[in-house]
Amino acid sequence: MGWPMPWPHHIAHAGIQLCQQGCGIGRSLYPGQWWSLQLQAGPQPHGPQLPLSQVPPRMWLLQLAWALPMLAMASSSSPSASPTELPPDKASIFADLSAAELRAVQTFLMSRPELGLSPSRGGPLAKNTLFLVELLPPKKHLALRYLDHGGRQPRRQARAVVFFGGQAEPNITEFAVGPLPRPSSYRPLRFKGSRTVPFTARPVTQLEYELLHGVLAQAMEPLHRLLLDATGFWFHNCSQRCLTFSDIAPRGVVSGERRSWLVLQRFVEGFFLHPVGLEVLVDHRDPDPRGWAVQRLWYNGRYFSSPQELAERYEQGTLAVARLPEPPSQQLFSSYEPRGRFTTGTPTGVHGAKVCEPQGRRYRVRGNQLEYGGWSLAFRLRSSAGLQLFNLRFNGERVAYEVSVQEAIAFYGGHSPAAMQTKYMDAGWGMGSVTYELARGIDCPEVATYLDVHHFYDADGPVRFPRAICIFELPTGVPLRRHFDSDFQGGFHFYAGLEGQALVLRTTSTVYNYDYIWDFLLYPNGVMEAKVHATGFIHATFYTPQGRRYGSRVHSHVLGNLHTHLVHYKVDLDIAGTGNSFETMDVRFENISNPWSPGARVVQPWLHRQPRHSERQAAFPFGTALPRYLLFYNPHQRNRWGHARSYRIQHSSHAGPVLPRGWQEEEGVSWGRYHLAVTRHHENEPTSSSIYAQNDPWEPLVSFEGFIRNNESIDDQDLVAWVTVGFLHIPHAEDIPNTATPGNAVGFFLRPFNFFDEDPSVASHSPVIVRPLDAPTFSRVEIQRWTPASPGPCVGPEPFTYNGTYWQE
Repeated sequence: MGWPMPWPHHIAHAGIQLCQQGCGIGRSLYPGQWWSLQLQAGPQPHGPQLPLSQVPPRMWLLQLAWALPMLAMASSSSPSASPTELPPDKASIFADLSAAELRAVQTFLMSRPELGLSPSRGGPLAKNTLFLVELLPPKKHLALRYLDHGGRQPRRQARAVVFFGGQAEPNITEFAVGPLPRPSSYRPLRFKGSRTVPFTARPVTQLEYELLHGVLAQAMEPLHRLLLDATGFWFHNCSQRCLTFSDIAPRGVVSGERRSWLVLQRFVEGFFLHPVGLEVLVDHRDPDPRGWAVQRLWYNGRYFSSPQELAERYEQGTLAVARLPEPPSQQLFSSYEPRGRFTTGTPTGVHGAKVCEPQGRRYRVRGNQLEYGGWSLAFRLRSSAGLQLFNLRFNGERVAYEVSVQEAIAFYGGHSPAAMQTKYMDAGWGMGSVTYELARGIDCPEVATYLDVHHFYDADGPVRFPRAICIFELPTGVPLRRHFDSDFQGGFHFYAGLEGQALVLRTTSTVYNYDYIWDFLLYPNGVMEAKVHATGFIHATFYTPQGRRYGSRVHSHVLGNLHTHLVHYKVDLDIAGTGNSFETMDVRFENISNPWSPGARVVQPWLHRQPRHSERQAAFPFGTALPRYLLFYNPHQRNRWGHARSYRIQHSSHAGPVLPRGWQEEEGVSWGRYHLAVTRHHENEPTSSSIYAQNDPWEPLVSFEGFIRNNESIDDQDLVAWVTVGFLHIPHAEDIPNTATPGNAVGFFLRPFNFFDEDPSVASHSPVIVRPLDAPTFSRVEIQRWTPASPGPCVGPEPFTYNGTYWQE
């Protein structure tokens, strides 16, 4: 696809501004121009609702089969889409599959008679289907040979996940399919240890949800009167005032099970906060739904063996019934509709501050390549796990080969069976594929570049997700650097400052109730930040007095259950080359004689450096102090001042363990034992988790602990840092209607540490320097700047628009 030419890429542009109405227009200065101001002496003033019969569980709202799949970059059709052009060859080896490539893989595999593939939608569950198609990235050594040494371009391939459900012993097999764009062969992909994927570990498909809905509707028939009397809503044969359900994972207590607790809720806006007190356990392991059965029920704090038993207790009048008030038609507590007022009376009915680019964009997007100041990188959005950056360079030197999201989990506690069972591992829910439309002016600034993506995930063709990625330059609101040099007599020698800005690459994942906002930020001083904000609705259960042990009562019948969020990142560092080493640095104190005052002593800090020679030495478990400086360095290169050229990982997190080490489901998230673990790069250790961990965490296909078990040397090796961040969330009343982003963001920084000879942001043309011309009167100053004196107008007049659809093409 052709792309328009980009805006000019000039660091001397005035950049971005935060404006409230419009930025003023003033005369421009030539770069480096000196000018003076005459100052007076003395001080200066400073969509429609759907019935439950059409809406399933945790992913039930992701309704239409094509509600996910694989991804390829495409420019948004909105008028705000950024000018882009075809990707440079070097970045294109990491580009996501286009819609045409996705269809080519699908057509090729569907044509192979030995695979016996059927469409995903409709028909029986016991059939062979194509579940997922996405880019299979090239092996690192082949990519580096091409990127750095003029080698052949790696062959472009797809990763295809096939569910073989239509055979005597069902299984899941992953294939490498290629070469693209015209595939002609496929071969099986193997997990480390050549383990096979059990069929019960597969993610739940839309078809399985539809079948689960049917089984649940039939099971709820005996409870029609109870549900109607207690809630005013019902389940089976429902077209309005319906109940819906959310499903819980993992699905059982040992490997090989597929038993899901289903939480019934009123289907109103924000139904996540409207449990009715009924939870149902369904065994759906059999590929034939006729073998599925309801095994247990929990209602208002008590367990029952069958719907019939619960119905009989109600009819006999011996059941403690939880009668729920009628929900209001307006200003429902789970709604975003405004209610209440601020006491100051300051206006909220007008637009607030906005981000603008008064003189054009200062970054460049070319296909999947992004450039900003000294930074250049390739990016993609994996359907399986989310954003992935490749070939991160600053001023042409590689800092990291890959930085990517691996997994996000939330482990809960509670009194109800659903609450105590909830241990969400979101890669198993298509975390990278639920990347819905970003709202201009809310999710990202109006001036951002918006990109569409394509997913092939549980669908019968590529699905286009419009405006799934945005890119924008952000004013940080704080100078990158500044200094006021006082003369301590009421005047100054000079003032200098460099405005703070960063480029943001963003997407979101709406995994049922929670919305994750994923950011990578690039700063002009060689710093990269990875950050995730958690927002959306809390995962709530029905309130009982016993539940207060596990959270907070947030409404009349709603308990907000405590949970721990953990997020895992892969950081494949190449600090000026692939041969890197790792050390930690902190301070210790010494007590020495004072050399300039006999008889006195000095206690002072000194630098304690500790080289970490093996993988076990470089694994830092929760519960132990994390050294404050985590340094990756090139032992063969030094900066001008004799220091090993290094980058530092700095955590922004207050993570902790989700379960005791080795306890059942904890085996599936063994990466969550460590703040940081450093391993040698291996091609058979590409990810720390998988889409199968959610439904079989007891015997995970990918065991991160196995990455460090052999305790390899990490001296002068190709190293990978595995970073865990997270936080404990104890829900509270202020999480209604939604969890807010302030205070709910975690991540990490990659910071240069003697990698350069000085701060590389000195190359920016955005500083301002002010010097007095006539001290001590200070009536005239010289102002030196390299950008125009005034940034010019700010925000354009286009109205807000939003579509929100995602369609199979």
